[in-house]
Amino acid sequence: MQILDRETWVEIYYSLSKNKLRTILTMIGVAWGMFLYVFLLGAAKGAENGFYKIFDGYATNSIFLWGGSTGEPYKGYPRGRDLTIHLDDVEYLKKQVPEIDFVVPRNAASSQQSVINRKNKSKNFTVFGDFASVSKVQKKQLITGRLLNDEDDIQKKKVTIIGKEVYEQLFNNNENAIGQYIKINGIYFQVVGVYRNPNSGFLPEDVVYIPFNTYQKIYNQGDRVNWMVISIKPQYNVNVVEEKIKAALRKKYDVAPTDEKAFGAWNFAENFRKLTNFLKGLQILTWFVGGLTILAGVVAISNILLITVKERTLEIGIRRALGAKPGEIRSQILMESVFLTVLSGLLGFILGVLLLIGMSSFMGDANPKFPFYNPTVNIWNVLAALFLMVSLGLFIGLIPAQRAVQIKPIEALRTE
Repeated sequence: MQILDRETWVEIYYSLSKNKLRTILTMIGVAWGMFLYVFLLGAAKGAENGFYKIFDGYATNSIFLWGGSTGEPYKGYPRGRDLTIHLDDVEYLKKQVPEIDFVVPRNAASSQQSVINRKNKSKNFTVFGDFASVSKVQKKQLITGRLLNDEDDIQKKKVTIIGKEVYEQLFNNNENAIGQYIKINGIYFQVVGVYRNPNSGFLPEDVVYIPFNTYQKIYNQGDRVNWMVISIKPQYNVNVVEEKIKAALRKKYDVAPTDEKAFGAWNFAENFRKLTNFLKGLQILTWFVGGLTILAGVVAISNILLITVKERTLEIGIRRALGAKPGEIRSQILMESVFLTVLSGLLGFILGVLLLIGMSSFMGDANPKFPFYNPTVNIWNVLAALFLMVSLGLFIGLIPAQRAVQIKPIEALRTE
């Protein structure tokens, strides 16, 4: 086989090394295409992994709902009436909207409202009142101790779990916080757990969590709720169910059916869907840009081989005169094209992977400011790109190869 013929490879080496600068510049074009393809594809995957890591543990098929102010007068009530949701709305919504999976009511007091004391240290932190079911929508990673449980709520215990940042500001290094007491607005609470954010920033670590019913009592909330996290069963459209939930609440609170301001909501599911669509679009753009760059590099190889064929007209003519078959000439040109393409592609692939490894090491875990985590490239995507490059190299290499076999020996000898 000609591909195993040593003389063929010697001739390929001689041909390509005859003009090293031109060959290197051409290889850079193809290598850049593969490098760009691998790097952009890996970076897009790293961004996707980063976002998914940030939202890991959150109920993405959900909405956040809170009371607002009415935008229309209705049944004798004036415009601008403030609305507050209540604990009994949980069961009400479950009965009225069967598409709901679960509802988690939540309350929070801002850091301006909550002074946290321990011994001679005093800091302001946000205090959340939560049921144990909050773990369905927001997971915490314990450093030590335990999470809040249903018994804490039932008995209205004065216990708390604190974030890593709260611990660092109120306790000494390596001090055991479990069993210790802190004062929240002058009331002693026993620390039962210390948590950290498993997703590098999306869950704040400067927050203090206490049982929901305990919160209601010390902040005099009664049965009022700041907001609810409502998770929708996966088989239903969240946008449709959101409107159904608002309609049910408008009916209960005597709000005009057309009033869009009465209840505010942030559709986590819709925003998460937009994010995933953006990430998919980013990957498609990567394939498009990388493919075009690879094509441009392969075309450059065809151009250099056309120039090479022209420069080697006399050599090819002599070989034809000595009995070389057209297929042999064509095969050699095609082998040069494929060799340059594969070598350049592998070089670009290696450089792209090295850069992704460097970026991954530098950036570490994902964070909300610049989500980037574990940038990887699917091996099948790389193999597909290499197959495309080889195919294009063969196809485009046919142009100079056909030009070479059309050289007639007598005309080639006259060129000198």
